[in-house]
Amino acid sequence: MKKLLIFSLAILLVLSFSASCKKKVKEVPPPPAPQAQEQPKVEKVEEPVVKEPVLTEEEIFQKKTLEEINQEKPLAMIFFDYDKYNIREDAVPVLEANAQWLKKHPTVKILIEGHCDERGTEEYNLALGEKRAKSTMDYLISLGIPAERMRIISYGKSQPLDPGHNESAWAKNRRAQFLIIEK
Repeated sequence: MKKLLIFSLAILLVLSFSASCKKKVKEVPPPPAPQAQEQPKVEKVEEPVVKEPVLTEEEIFQKKTLEEINQEKPLAMIFFDYDKYNIREDAVPVLEANAQWLKKHPTVKILIEGHCDERGTEEYNLALGEKRAKSTMDYLISLGIPAERMRIISYGKSQPLDPGHNESAWAKNRRAQFLIIEK
């Protein structure tokens, strides 16, 4: 039994010695979870809103070229009966609207063009075109537009609106139309 006791003690010694010789693994706690670092507060700076100056209708008008204005055709043309130069009933509201526009733009000067269809001689149509332009100008004067703001010209049959050779084309060509020449 002594042997058994010595043997047991020897095993215990060996076990304890081998346990003490083992490298001890040091338990390292896991790194702390990254804390939500507070982001520095950045103030959102909005770009200043640059507002275009609000232009009046007259200021917009003044910025346009004469060509741009005439392309918009702010003044409507009127039409005449065959071989006539008197203002037709359907032309009255058109001329009233044109007069209102001219009153809104008191510095505008216009050219009133008289046109004819292809029938008749050149001389006759030039005279008729002039009478059409003159009767149009006189009507605008009666609506309060000063004569100094208007000039007239006749193109006779030289500038047809419709090159056709029928009543439909001729009706379009018997006209007075407006061109803005100064603003």
